[in-house]
Amino acid sequence: MKFQIELTIQTDEGASTSEIITFEREHLSDGTLGLSLDEAKALLAQLQQQIVAQQIDAFVDEVRTCDCGQIHSIKGHHTIRYQTLFGTLKLSSPRFYTCSCQDNEYKSFSPLRQALKEHITPELLYLQSKWASLMSYGMTADLLKDVLPITTNQATVYNHTQQVAQRIEDEVEEEAHVYIDGCEMVWAELPIPDMPLTVGIDGGYIRERQDDKRKAGVCEVIVGKSIPYDGKGKCFAYVSGDDRPKRRLHNLLKSQGMQHNQTVTFLSDGGDNVRDLQLFLNPQAEHLLDWFHVTMRITAIRQMMKGLKPHPDLWISPEDMFAQMERVKWFLWHGNAYKALDVLHRIHEPLEIWYDQNNKYGKTWKALEEFYHYIEANRPFIPNYGERYRHGERISTGFVESAVNQVIAKRFAKKQQMRWTRQGAHYLLQVRVKVLNEDLHTQFQAWYPQFNIQSEKQEQVA
Repeated sequence: MKFQIELTIQTDEGASTSEIITFEREHLSDGTLGLSLDEAKALLAQLQQQIVAQQIDAFVDEVRTCDCGQIHSIKGHHTIRYQTLFGTLKLSSPRFYTCSCQDNEYKSFSPLRQALKEHITPELLYLQSKWASLMSYGMTADLLKDVLPITTNQATVYNHTQQVAQRIEDEVEEEAHVYIDGCEMVWAELPIPDMPLTVGIDGGYIRERQDDKRKAGVCEVIVGKSIPYDGKGKCFAYVSGDDRPKRRLHNLLKSQGMQHNQTVTFLSDGGDNVRDLQLFLNPQAEHLLDWFHVTMRITAIRQMMKGLKPHPDLWISPEDMFAQMERVKWFLWHGNAYKALDVLHRIHEPLEIWYDQNNKYGKTWKALEEFYHYIEANRPFIPNYGERYRHGERISTGFVESAVNQVIAKRFAKKQQMRWTRQGAHYLLQVRVKVLNEDLHTQFQAWYPQFNIQSEKQEQVA
């Protein structure tokens, strides 16, 4: 059995038909059923070349004639290499002399180059940046070559992803210290807001590549996630040292419909860089210390106390210290930071004489001292965790821990054992959070109004 696929093109002058691909089938089997992958790729490549050639010819014929009716003289031709989903095309681009009726500083112009500025279709750019944010650049190139009739490589995918990220970065407004505008009278006239937004912020680390300015090491990545009361959360991320962190968080909250009369709860580990990020974004904001980080520190100290042995010079035994730490945890759970600090002071004071000695008592004293200052510095942000928990309110950033793992670990650390430049990591983070938030498709539609790749979410709605 022989199959021949032809393409028919209809224009004002008439119709023309050309052969695209021919293939044969004999006995029916699993391997001969329908089109093979190679045949499908060849079919798509041929179709793309034929369709694009017709489009280019029609476009050139249209712009060949000036508005005054004169035909532009041809100065020469050059080739444009254009990347599409179905192959890289070499387009013959004519260059015309500018008509004398036009006031133009250039004596010639290339209409095709003016119409096709980026030399890559939005669909291919979208797929490259989307998949590069989910897997390595090399694997993305291999995947696209396996399923599409294109030739690409790791460097090309990297460059295109960085270009998309740079365009996203260019749209982020300048940083501001305060994002609260208007007055309380204006806020009172706003529509009734939705339920509170809960925002958790935490940090992670990625391996940093050595360059002229820095040695190989690690750099911190700040990750945040905002969860509406009854909606899907969205995340944001940036490499520590970014010059517009508050703007990123503000844009995220505004995209979720945040109003000035709406309550926003910020949860963090109490670090200065994270705490400053949350300030002056919402007049109804409340800032809380994450219970997970509190109880994690208490658990670590109690584990250290289990290894202590009784000492005759101490008037408190390791068992008593262990029990007192349980009291500290109970006081903090009920929001009584004053009592917790008092108990911590009475525990770590007897251990001070061993601070300079390299033993378990000295290490335990140091851990207690650091925890004491940690609670003291974050005292205003310690609520009654028990009361919030009984009312079904969030007290921990467990959802942020999963976001850190989703944003950083799966692409930058655990799955991909490689080092990053700060700019390369930061740019890839911006694309990755767009993909995870399902906003990259919307972003491309804003850039390219005729962008028509349907996302999975849109297909389900349709």
